[in-house]
Amino acid sequence: MRSDVHRIVLDTNVCLDLFVFDDPRCARLRDALHAGEVVAATDDACRGEWLRVLRYPELGLDEAMREAATARFDDTIRHGSSQFVDGAGLPALPRCRDPDDQKFLELAASVQARWLLTRDDHLLALAKRTRRNGLFAILTPSEWCSQPQDGLSTR
Repeated sequence: MRSDVHRIVLDTNVCLDLFVFDDPRCARLRDALHAGEVVAATDDACRGEWLRVLRYPELGLDEAMREAATARFDDTIRHGSSQFVDGAGLPALPRCRDPDDQKFLELAASVQARWLLTRDDHLLALAKRTRRNGLFAILTPSEWCSQPQDGLSTR
């Protein structure tokens, strides 16, 4: 991996936009991931949520669609925080009001991500605190996609 490539964490709804709905508003993110300009990370807890959500009846996905979405996820996102950091302790993190979303903060910290992308209001409410504490930026996909292109290679 190039030293100027930043790590990114995507919450489950952003993954749905990318790997199920092929949302055109995420085209720049998709292109950056495929070009290796950013590296997305996941772990067992976040991937487990992804697999559970794919089974939600309201999504209307059949088995073939779930398999295709899972394959796209697995082909795009690196699994296992040990690929990124060497067992370093996590910094003090803010507590998310939704305990189910805390895992995304923990993953972003453990892989030393530059960004956590989400549309979740509970996570977005913590954006100022994580930035102020020198951790990572919490942005919507649209905010991330509207950043200048050179923002990918600078800290």
